[in-house]
Amino acid sequence: MPKSRRDKKVSLTKTDRKGLSEKQQIIEEIQMCREKYENVFLFTVQNMRNSKLKEIRTKWKNSRFFFGKNRVMQLGLKLVSDEDKLGKLEAGMDQLREQMIGQCGLLFTSETKETVLDWFDSYIVDEYARSGFRATQTVKLEAGPLEEFSHAIEPHLRSLGMPTKLDRGVVTLYKEYTVCEKNKVLTPEQARILKLLGKPMAKFKIIINCCYTAKEGFELINNRDVEPKKKSKTSSTGIQKQKSSVALTASDTDGDEDEEDEDSEMELDEDDNVSNDEEI
Repeated sequence: MPKSRRDKKVSLTKTDRKGLSEKQQIIEEIQMCREKYENVFLFTVQNMRNSKLKEIRTKWKNSRFFFGKNRVMQLGLKLVSDEDKLGKLEAGMDQLREQMIGQCGLLFTSETKETVLDWFDSYIVDEYARSGFRATQTVKLEAGPLEEFSHAIEPHLRSLGMPTKLDRGVVTLYKEYTVCEKNKVLTPEQARILKLLGKPMAKFKIIINCCYTAKEGFELINNRDVEPKKKSKTSSTGIQKQKSSVALTASDTDGDEDEEDEDSEMELDEDDNVSNDEEI
């Protein structure tokens, strides 16, 4: 039978894009937090886990966390009023915005700097490693029964590369198997096996990089090895040279070829407009 035109697959996972209104709301919330709280801390997350970040949010109910696009958060930190005559507040916020490179977040709180640093230095949680992580130790499994696993999971273990079989309903390794080796990058299969074995190798930790306090101003705490990306900008002189070269070739040709060169000039101008829009 021919396929019906009404038989169309509809994806239920499509989500609406976050528009300008939501970004403007985030900017306004950051501006309100800047006036409400005394201190601002810039942090990065090591081995990011959403569940652990939610736990930290509940423990710090009197504070506010922001973890989003750097450009949006930088606009929220930017000062609009000129009430600061000395310029110390504006200079400190500029230094804080310059440190917002890569994946980072903001913490607004009225707690002291010593309290924040002591709490986050002591908060370290063991987590299971993911693919791409370097193993911290070598894990080897001896041949024999694996009683911690159910018989129903044996096909899944075999699909991950483990030499297993069912011996009287018990999952058994019929030879020695090395799950991972120290200082080697884990594959997705190795990461899943380590999680099934209950062997965490990663650590979830929040690192405070710098802060701005009402008393001391800006302070760099942990330096980051991340450099800002330099955007490549096409110079206006180069564009003018391209246009002049096209004009010269157009004047040297006949009438029919003039029309083709005019089309090429139009295409060049459109490309220049696209590049300028991207820079804006």
